[in-house]
Amino acid sequence: MLYEKIHGDLSAIPNLKTKDIDAYNKRLIKSGTDVSKIRDYILTHPLLHRTYFQVSLGLITDTAKQFSFIEDNEDYLQDWWHVDQLTQFVRKPINFEFAYTKAKGYIKSTKPFTRRWGYVLFLTGLQKDAKNTKLILSLMKNDEQYYVQMAEAWLICDLAVFNPKDTIAFIEGSDLHYSILGKAIQKMVDSYRINDKDKEYVKSLRAKLKNN
Repeated sequence: MLYEKIHGDLSAIPNLKTKDIDAYNKRLIKSGTDVSKIRDYILTHPLLHRTYFQVSLGLITDTAKQFSFIEDNEDYLQDWWHVDQLTQFVRKPINFEFAYTKAKGYIKSTKPFTRRWGYVLFLTGLQKDAKNTKLILSLMKNDEQYYVQMAEAWLICDLAVFNPKDTIAFIEGSDLHYSILGKAIQKMVDSYRINDKDKEYVKSLRAKLKNN
């Protein structure tokens, strides 16, 4: 078994698919297994990284405590997928006011993947409620890190799916760098969930936004 091998030959860890490791992790959660001892290995072994966060968060029943765990382990968020998988592991629904307060702190972090989490965390269903759109968009800020820019663009696109009016108005009047807005527009154009009329309109904004 994977967990029993972690103190032995790490090369013996099987090359499992995500669905396989998820099934295994669910068994660890069900049995209440403490996986804290594998933390020293998780940056060199991706399967262990997923196990560490999935099982640890799965054993925590309180959302606030889950977020505290993520904060305590933010130094282990060093790739885009480290962050994005967290949306699968945190308990839902998440209270919007709680998430918004957390995000305001995360996007100010000196750590780029903590800043990415400040945007990605809304992709847990919070982006679907149109009344949240303007507040989420108020968090957008210029960032030089590519993976933070991509998170912002991804979130803007998803907001446009559920509230195109307010999101497109934001894009049109935004002073965000085109490195973010251009990516958001491209994601919208590529999305099958956004209608052709809105796609054509945001494409027409490109020249204006490039010159801002």
